[in-house]
Amino acid sequence: MAQVSGIGQSLAKAARSAPFLDREEEQALAVRWKDRDDEVALHRLAQSHMRLVIHYGLPMADLIQEGHVGLLEAASRFEPERDVRFSTYATWWIRASIQDYILRNWSIVRGGTSSAQKALFFNLRRLRAQLSQTMGSGIGAAVIHQHIAAAVGVSQADVAVMDARISGSDLSLNAPSHESDGGTSSERLDHLVDAAPLPDEVVGEAIDSRRRVAWLRDVLTVLSERELNIIRARRLSEEAATLESLGERLGISKERVRQIENRAIEKLRKALVDRHADGSALV
Repeated sequence: MAQVSGIGQSLAKAARSAPFLDREEEQALAVRWKDRDDEVALHRLAQSHMRLVIHYGLPMADLIQEGHVGLLEAASRFEPERDVRFSTYATWWIRASIQDYILRNWSIVRGGTSSAQKALFFNLRRLRAQLSQTMGSGIGAAVIHQHIAAAVGVSQADVAVMDARISGSDLSLNAPSHESDGGTSSERLDHLVDAAPLPDEVVGEAIDSRRRVAWLRDVLTVLSERELNIIRARRLSEEAATLESLGERLGISKERVRQIENRAIEKLRKALVDRHADGSALV
């Protein structure tokens, strides 16, 4: 970390000490690079504008280097004939390069892919601070999120999610958590609760399911053919048939279908109780 900081400070010092260019010299260097691919001209043009990168207040070497990438991109795309100052043009590319780097490295989870999300990411803290000053420190989070959503042009839910993301940092599940009673260290992963059933519960449920299926097949034999058809269509199919459709198929009224269904269920329940005392809950 100290080495990275030292590199950043060296780059910042070199950028601040680079001489300024007047408009004519800047124009001449840009033309030499544009027309003749003069790398010396490119170097002088980029070096004299490196202070634009430091202007963002990000002294870390990697951020400064990302800004330098944007500066070089601006130099390669700059069109001197448009009569625009290079610094004005380069500022946009520097900002875009640094912002893209921050978005790609802020979190393991990639976010801020749309222009609105990027605007939210880079303006949320500033807007929240402004609202706190103008509306008071006691203002609720929901009200702040509502105002920010209207200002940036995103949903209030997007603001709430982004606020939560930038308020904290990524945490490794393998990071130490605390000391246990036995004096051994533990990781955050050790304290995660798995909502899935335990292996013995999975096995027990599988055995019980097979047993219940066997019981049901056994007692279905007490039903008549019509009762069995109705129970299968109404209770044992993924998509239950309606009373009306079954009545049309069997040539009876839907009320009669309902009566036969209820009678069949009672017969099944009685047979389950008689043959398997624990099976009455199946129907």
